[in-house]
Amino acid sequence: MSGEVLEADLREAARVLVDRGRLRPESEPELYRTAVKGQAALAALFRSELGWTCEVLEVAQLVRVHKRRADVPGDRGPSLARERGRRVLLSQEALVLVCLVCEQLWRRPRMSVRELMQALAQVCAEEAATGTLPQVSWVAGEGVSKQQARYHRQNLVDALQVLAAEGSLETDADVERVVVDEDADMVVTASRDRLAARFSSLSPALLGLDRLPATEHATALSAASLLEPVPVEPEQGAPVEERRLQALRRLVDDPAVDPFDEVTPGTAYLHTLAGRERGLALLANLGLGVTVRRDWWEVTDPTGLGSALDFPTGRRMERQAALALLAYLAEQHAARDPLRVEDVVNLLETVRETVPNWAAGHRMQLPALARAAIEELVAVRLLTPVAGEGEEQWRPTPGVHLWRVRVTHAARTAKEPQHGAANGDGIEPDEGDA
Repeated sequence: MSGEVLEADLREAARVLVDRGRLRPESEPELYRTAVKGQAALAALFRSELGWTCEVLEVAQLVRVHKRRADVPGDRGPSLARERGRRVLLSQEALVLVCLVCEQLWRRPRMSVRELMQALAQVCAEEAATGTLPQVSWVAGEGVSKQQARYHRQNLVDALQVLAAEGSLETDADVERVVVDEDADMVVTASRDRLAARFSSLSPALLGLDRLPATEHATALSAASLLEPVPVEPEQGAPVEERRLQALRRLVDDPAVDPFDEVTPGTAYLHTLAGRERGLALLANLGLGVTVRRDWWEVTDPTGLGSALDFPTGRRMERQAALALLAYLAEQHAARDPLRVEDVVNLLETVRETVPNWAAGHRMQLPALARAAIEELVAVRLLTPVAGEGEEQWRPTPGVHLWRVRVTHAARTAKEPQHGAANGDGIEPDEGDA
């Protein structure tokens, strides 16, 4: 560490900033006031250890961390809760609409949804022929089915909900009405100061993104200046400072890290003595928990404050199936063998033989429950997809050996309510962290 040590209350604010990127007084008033008072310490820590900029915008009532990361995770991004609390990533069209909505609301911070839809449709129609923007149609008509119109309205609602969740705008009614009712209307009010704070990179026009292949966009957007980067020879490897920033950013940003997942010759940074000490000191300074193996770093937030991930707690059926799968992977599954959906279905059938009341409502849909369980473990990097064009397969990571799961089902008397048959509470997992 370079000497920056956060106080206990600042650690809580820092964890939220790492997870969400911003703090607002209307949602976290105490943490916001704490961050404003300790802005110098927060800015120094993020700058020295992670190369990120932390700034306080008092006019916009916002504390913002501008993250930079060239190795952007491909399976993460803006997401929304769908049925039964499952989160799904925004579609590509919805992400485009986020940008277009910001553009329109920057010009007119207060407008109705119908006016916004009309403006967006006009902008998209002008450039849809060139392929730069999607063609959107909000209502069914000639060549547009009701299903297609509903799909476009759903993407617009997703874009508005993401912007509302971060505090950039608000509506005077439930925006979900727009999905089911094409005639629904409401007023959208935006904060221009917060819209201006959304920019984290240099101007895309100055960066020349239109002249670069898509694979180089993340590197260009994460650049700190317009200076041409010095090309690195393959045998030379990345500079130590760049490797340090990349490794530490992954530690605070990812649920688990493979220390050898570095495209560079020589010893991986986190496997060196200096890298190990720097990583452990940073996580401790942020109040995060970590379990370290030679081949794996498992990072957790004991308070749950700075993480949207609540695995392995929760009583949803998908979460319980994931815990049953995790217990199987940690104790019985051969680490080198890939896992298939059929394997998980067989496991769930075995569990149901022991606890018949568990997952009673899913007994005819075990393949869907198996896929949901796999998705839960993929999200926390306990499973990774196996690349290939054949059948979908997943391989356990070393992180599965850091967990111990105990499944209990207490014997019920005739007077006790039978919860398990209705909601799957027949399995009550205990979470463990080795």
